[in-house]
Amino acid sequence: MRSLPLPIALTARLSPVVVLAAAGWALSSGPLAPPEAPEKKPTGKTAAQSPTAPSETRAVKTYAAAPAPCTALSATTVKSLVPGAKTAGKEIPSTDSGLRRTCSWNALKGYEYRWLDVSFEVLDSDEAAEQSYGGRLEEKSGGGAVPGVGDAAYSVVNLTTEDKQQTREGVVVARSANALVIVTYNGSDFESKKAPGTEEINKGAIKAAKEAVAALTKARG
Repeated sequence: MRSLPLPIALTARLSPVVVLAAAGWALSSGPLAPPEAPEKKPTGKTAAQSPTAPSETRAVKTYAAAPAPCTALSATTVKSLVPGAKTAGKEIPSTDSGLRRTCSWNALKGYEYRWLDVSFEVLDSDEAAEQSYGGRLEEKSGGGAVPGVGDAAYSVVNLTTEDKQQTREGVVVARSANALVIVTYNGSDFESKKAPGTEEINKGAIKAAKEAVAALTKARG
């Protein structure tokens, strides 16, 4: 997909230590050493088998890896939100595709330009995802909650102007267990220099977020 010389600045914001401990023990003997204690016969139970021994717990991760982002949305949805775009989309290179993956669609039809990104980010735990979700909300003030999308979701729409060209961008951040879904949707009209309405962009971003969260859940099996 060829890039377009557009007056739009878009950036992708894409965020284990195991400690091993070892212990040793030694026995010494000599002429003055106390006599050895009589050998005890094994009881058939080990510390690991003892009901009072502490058990090792591991955090259960609902999602182990990020699903394929370019198949998260139906072709119908892509065509409606990004007219003229190839429905296959283009996956953005990631430093760790197992945990973080993004797909992008963009097209110029006539004078109308639309751009859509869908990202999946898998974290180590639900708590880590909650913290990341909260941090992203602090960066995106002025929006509101989106009910019925994942465990929690939030949307915000902003208008920017560059070289007299308006661009309206909507962002939806959703959390499902230990994973985040981030949708970015924006548009411009290069003939009128105006941007599409807030409702259009907000509804489009939420529609994409709902489908992406559903795809995430389905990929879990």
